[in-house]
Amino acid sequence: MTGILSTTILSFILYLIISLFFVINNKKHRKTTLKAVLLIFIVLFIIGAIAIYVIMLPMTIPNMTISNIVIGIAGMVGLYTLTTSQPFTKSSKQLDTVSGVIVLLAILAIPTFFVLGIFGLDDSYESIPKEEISEAKPLDKDATPIVVSPEFARNKVQKAMSVVPNTQFYDLGKLQVQKVNDDIVFVAPVEFTDFWRYFRGKETEGYFTISATDVNAQPQFVESKMKYTNSSFFNHNVKRTIYGAYPNYIQSGEPQLEVDEDGKPWYVQTLYKPIGLTNKPNVEKLNVAIVDPVTSDVTLYKTNEAPDFIDGSVSSEMASDENEYFGKYVHGWLNSIFGKRDVKIPNGSGTESNVTPIFDENGEMHYFTDMSSPKENIDSALGYTLINARTGELTYYNGDKNNGIMDSKGAKEIVNKEFPEKNWTGSMPVLYNIDGDPTWVVNVLDPNGLFKHYAYIKASDSDFVVFGDTARQTLEAYRLALAQDPSNVSSTGESALEERSGEVERVLVSNQNNGQVVQFLIKDDNTIYNVSSGKSPLAIFMQPGDNVSFEANIRDNGTGIVESIEIEGLTE
Repeated sequence: MTGILSTTILSFILYLIISLFFVINNKKHRKTTLKAVLLIFIVLFIIGAIAIYVIMLPMTIPNMTISNIVIGIAGMVGLYTLTTSQPFTKSSKQLDTVSGVIVLLAILAIPTFFVLGIFGLDDSYESIPKEEISEAKPLDKDATPIVVSPEFARNKVQKAMSVVPNTQFYDLGKLQVQKVNDDIVFVAPVEFTDFWRYFRGKETEGYFTISATDVNAQPQFVESKMKYTNSSFFNHNVKRTIYGAYPNYIQSGEPQLEVDEDGKPWYVQTLYKPIGLTNKPNVEKLNVAIVDPVTSDVTLYKTNEAPDFIDGSVSSEMASDENEYFGKYVHGWLNSIFGKRDVKIPNGSGTESNVTPIFDENGEMHYFTDMSSPKENIDSALGYTLINARTGELTYYNGDKNNGIMDSKGAKEIVNKEFPEKNWTGSMPVLYNIDGDPTWVVNVLDPNGLFKHYAYIKASDSDFVVFGDTARQTLEAYRLALAQDPSNVSSTGESALEERSGEVERVLVSNQNNGQVVQFLIKDDNTIYNVSSGKSPLAIFMQPGDNVSFEANIRDNGTGIVESIEIEGLTE
């Protein structure tokens, strides 16, 4: 309540100045004027406090200026009505001047702050900690570049709601992906369905977790009663709790639930102070509020200094805004409207506020978004961004390999067209660097949100698609298809290559749709090596007994993709 009272009081500065002029100018009826001032103040204070309580107006310069003007005008009209002051007379000259200034302020304030907000876009762009990299490093052989889509996870959890006590009181809240004890999971709070359920229940029963990497995993309900939630009302609402503690900060998005290593839930909300006389964020100085849903205790941290269990101290909504500022305002607001030089538009294919959370090999969460051209009817990507979910740092990948590839919408369309009779659709497209090739990894879901397949799509070739039932199986099949593609000059990163040599023991030449593939074994080695005739045409003449030396990318499924090979007597 402290924040609400402070904001309301600051909204009455202009009214108090107006009241002072009325009291000074009404010498004959000063007592009546004082009564009118007090009465109007009480009425407007109650109305203003209720309005601020409902809308939770952040205590910023633009907001306070506009609220002062609104209350000042309402108070001035009330004072003219309740006192003996008559407008536009000799005795009211000073009052009329004050009234005119207030009306002028009201006329100029909104467009002024709008213009200042436009200029503030440049400052927000400059405040983004950012770097540009030509190419992401390839996935190593143990990496599995996929997580379960949130639609599929929500579908599963929704069916498990019957395990919640008094389940008729509750709905499933927002899913939030995070890492808990080395497992990547979705966390979803149980929320009240409406006001009457809140009024009767007072507190929710707990939250669900479900694996974000295993499509066969089942949701687990964790009993942990929470009094302060997103769906609670009055002072038990989490956003209002945060606002009461920090009314001079602007909240970004909806508070999300994260759990610590002991399974205790916490609500997490990104906060920021605006730049100058605007409401635009300074991305370099983001904060995060962490709320105990049992006691309502609120603690404020810098986003990168939040407790270790917090993965998303930067909200998906803030990450989406960052992409907007980074893509559109690289050369200022005017350029984003007219010239559009170097402008990039974030695609809206993300799973959370137009971004998709993913985890890197170090277990750190990032928000992924691909960027496209502002020109119409162009479905190619210019590159993509990864935003660190704890620091807000933005990395833009825009090298030659990422330029001109299909965008996320195109990747989803490929999946949608593959199964028209079943009405299966693509979901959660994420771009990965697989063995040097930009690759879209897409979930295939049925109309009920149930998982059906993974799709790996070569981003530079819409006809190069591999489907599979498991992430690892599909990844290996895709890597093998890349190695066998004659048009693929180099499909493996140098760091992944191993040198091998020996005597050929068995050879098999097979015909594939995209050329001939030679598979062979060497003595004292059970690895099945594959080499495409497109990369080494003489390999089709290999015979048992030949001595070979080669470089290969060794997979953990007992196969090796040969990048270059020397055959004694043939290639020397």
